[in-house]
Amino acid sequence: ISFAVNFLPVFTAKQQLDLFASEIVRQAEIAGTTNVDNRVQVLREQTGLNPQIRWDCDYHEGRKVQLNGDIMVTLTESVDIGFFDFGSFHVEIQAKASGKSEVYYK
Repeated sequence: ISFAVNFLPVFTAKQQLDLFASEIVRQAEIAGTTNVDNRVQVLREQTGLNPQIRWDCDYHEGRKVQLNGDIMVTLTESVDIGFFDFGSFHVEIQAKASGKSEVYYK
């Protein structure tokens, strides 16, 4: 039982990280840009996660993504699992999400 209790936070964090990635990609699709810092900040406060964010996009200009351009994000977070007196171990989890820009730039 104690083994399961120690690993439960990892599964919860993975689920939250997947949702985090989906949410910021959806925001980027709607805005047509990877400049979604406000949404990222809100999600950081809601989830308590502070992932490293890496964008991979077909940029049009600056951080703008042209209509139907690919938007992909990879989030990486380190989660600590402790084994009582035996010490703690860091587990790296990743979440990926992708979409297409919905904004046309002239």
